Amino acid sequence: MIDFYHEIARLRESGETVALATVLSVKGSAPRGPGARMAVLADGRILGTVGGGSPEAEVCEAAREVLREGLPRIVHLDLSADGAAATGAICGGTMEVFVELVRPSRAEALREYETPPNGV
Repeated sequence: MIDFYHEIARLRESGETVALATVLSVKGSAPRGPGARMAVLADGRILGTVGGGSPEAEVCEAAREVLREGLPRIVHLDLSADGAAATGAICGGTMEVFVELVRPSRAEALREYETPPNGV
């Protein structure tokens, strides 16, 4: 199994921008607890999980928006019977998931400027 944090570091070093989703809080029953993480890459690959199913699909959509817009957001997921119509999951609780942009490392960003254009 790939170590999640090493893979995020590798992606940053290779110049990739990633949307990182982190479960902030859970009330009641939920598929994952606070601290669970998932990364969504621009090419659609996903690393980790925040719970699966429709709620995770909602977080993935928010992650794609974060990748496009560059602005972080909090996703509120209602996993109760009342929220089941929206999420398709009836765990009984709620979750808050923070989605943020993880940009390439500064070293990678600076490499773009190491060689002047036209070899000058």
